[in-house]
Amino acid sequence: MSSQSDDNQGAGLVVVFAVVAAVVVGVVSMGAFKATSRAPAAEPVAVVAMDTAMDGASVKVENGVVKFYFASGKADLAPGAQEALADVVAAAAAGKSLAVSGFHDATGDAAQNAELAKQRAMAVREALQALGVAADKIELKKPEETQASGANAEARRVEVSVL
Repeated sequence: MSSQSDDNQGAGLVVVFAVVAAVVVGVVSMGAFKATSRAPAAEPVAVVAMDTAMDGASVKVENGVVKFYFASGKADLAPGAQEALADVVAAAAAGKSLAVSGFHDATGDAAQNAELAKQRAMAVREALQALGVAADKIELKKPEETQASGANAEARRVEVSVL
């Protein structure tokens, strides 16, 4: 009877070890599955703060051009300006020059809009200088067409590009 009892104990231990092994393999497999099924990490978002729908100040980077959008009648830079300018500041530090161009929308007095576009461009120039860009590396460039097309919130902008 003891040999049959030993056989039953041995079989019981084999079953217990098999169950433990199955649980361990299941947990490890589930962890590996979850790790591979997660969405890939998102690319850094170029939009730092975009609130043109609410007619607010914002900034974004498109194809290496930093675009500052402004609230109607304002020349205040959006939060996140420093982060958005990092690449163009680095380009200026490497010896490149920067072009700063101001645009305006079609509403209101054209002369006042042109002056406001200039004030906005100067505000961006001041931000660049505050970040260490030498004044001789910044060119205020009046675009050929200062009145931008598209929605008014998108037309009120200043663009910074590397020359």
